[in-house]
Amino acid sequence: MKASARNQFTGIVSEVLIGAVNAEVHVGLKGGETIVATITKESAERLEIKTGQEVIALVKAPQIIIVTDFGGYRVSARNQLPGTVTLVKPGAVNTEVDIELKGGEQVTATVTNDSVDTLGLRKGQSVTAIFKAGAVIMAVAG
Repeated sequence: MKASARNQFTGIVSEVLIGAVNAEVHVGLKGGETIVATITKESAERLEIKTGQEVIALVKAPQIIIVTDFGGYRVSARNQLPGTVTLVKPGAVNTEVDIELKGGEQVTATVTNDSVDTLGLRKGQSVTAIFKAGAVIMAVAG
C-alpha cells in the first residue's frame, strides 16, 4: 500500500469495542506494543474489522508528540510508545525525528526545530512517541 502517512504499523487486531457511534480497535504490534484507534462504527463495519485480522494503522508524522520526561504527569493520549531516537534530520523550520520501538518498528515525528532544541533531542536518546487514538487511520487488505 502506498500512502502519504509516514507511519504505517502492520499488526493484528486484538480487540474491537463497538459503541453507538464509534469503535475502538486495539492493534498488537510485533514488539508487544498496542496501538488504539478510534474510528466510526460505520467504518469498522464497512472494513469488516474483527479480532485476529491483520490491519495497517496509519498516523501522519505531524500527529506524533515526543516526550522525553513526563515529570510525574500522566497524559490522556492512549498511544504511548517508548523507543530510541535513531535520526534527527533538521530542516528550515521543522525536524524529522525517527524513533525505533523495541520490536523494530519505526515512528517518524515532525516537530519544530525549537522543540528539538528545547528537548535536546539526539540520536540514542530514550523518548516516548505519543498520539491520540483519533489520529489513527485504519486500513485492511481487500
